[in-house]
Amino acid sequence: MTRPKRLLWPALVAVLAVLSMAGTALGQGRDAAPPTTAARTTTASASTAAASSGCGKAPTLTSGTQTIQSGGRNRTFILRIPDGYDRDRAHRLVLGFHWWGGTSTDVATGRTVETGTWAYYGLQRLAGDSTIFVAPQGLDNGWANTGGEDVTFVDDLIRRIEADLCVDTTQRFALGFSYGAAMSYALACSRATVFRAVALQSGGELSGCSGGTQPVAYLGVHGLRDTVLGISGGRAMRDRFVRNNGCTPQNPPEPAQGSLTHRVTSYAGCSAGHPVAWAAFDEGHIAAPQDGAPGDSGRTWVPQLVWTFFTQFQPSDPPPQTASCRLSDAVSAWNTGLTSNITVTNTGTAPVDGWSLVFDLPGGQTITSGWNATYAPVSGRVTARNASHNALLAPGASVGIGFQATHTGTTSAPTSFTLNGAPCTVT
Repeated sequence: MTRPKRLLWPALVAVLAVLSMAGTALGQGRDAAPPTTAARTTTASASTAAASSGCGKAPTLTSGTQTIQSGGRNRTFILRIPDGYDRDRAHRLVLGFHWWGGTSTDVATGRTVETGTWAYYGLQRLAGDSTIFVAPQGLDNGWANTGGEDVTFVDDLIRRIEADLCVDTTQRFALGFSYGAAMSYALACSRATVFRAVALQSGGELSGCSGGTQPVAYLGVHGLRDTVLGISGGRAMRDRFVRNNGCTPQNPPEPAQGSLTHRVTSYAGCSAGHPVAWAAFDEGHIAAPQDGAPGDSGRTWVPQLVWTFFTQFQPSDPPPQTASCRLSDAVSAWNTGLTSNITVTNTGTAPVDGWSLVFDLPGGQTITSGWNATYAPVSGRVTARNASHNALLAPGASVGIGFQATHTGTTSAPTSFTLNGAPCTVT
């Protein structure tokens, strides 16, 4: 068994720390249009809508290194088509992003931990013939995503693959370690409607977060003793999607230092189809931790955790329904208090069965009571969830909700309304 090469990490700590401070400025340029997502309608039509244009075709792509043009550059990725590939069956698509200084070959072979066993972060051996795997290659062996160029690269490679191979477009996933986790986070922020779920292993906000307001299924894995990209940063990244996904906030339990164990927490209260899970382990900045012993190992528990998280979303299931909405808000204020009466209308063509309305409450306002929905938290970014009697919102139908709040002088209406992750038009 070959252990990962760690000699680079001490030299990288200082640079990564600088990058983590600048990360929110990276990748903020205009992104190219993302790949077309499948129509989010009924289960009966999902299997047809989800099939990529490559279904039914004799493929021209083969497993191995592929080159495409993206942003005026030659970019490469390693493609792994399952041995039992069936051109008439839509496959899961998993993108595995390498760490800083790593390569697509490292991801595709798993050689830095255990060749074969850890290929595509250990997922290939678990997938059988169900999944097409991709290992993109970053510029200068990293994912700076300057001006959004790496997100555009991902858009371009997905289009190339799906035009030639049979992919279930509701079953796209991204994962990575360290810088690769940062790139997966950038996709969670900017391509939440393209990817079904992401898994971040010991990441930091190094590749930017353009957008970052829509829900996506999210798994975070991080070491307590990580001195390269500290766990506090991983917790903050996780908490963005705890808010976006409408989950109940908490401080999940983590293992004791020195225990060489891990603890996994699944958040409660998340919106339908948008789970959040958090796995903390007692080790440092490593990609394949094991319980009971230090260092990376082919016996790591992480691949099974990631695979279970990804495969809870079955190909036969439609993706979580995203609504199209219109909203009006009437605020009435007095000395230290106000009421906000909100009317939400489903402007889409499909019913919404179970909804959450997320909005930003102005500073100094605190909700004290509400009606026709539950509200949490009571300040900052608030999620209003349906009551039992108004969960179903038919096309063209409206629901009225509201709350009473205290204020310290600012009486303006909430902002940034989204219904099940989709921005609402405010009238």
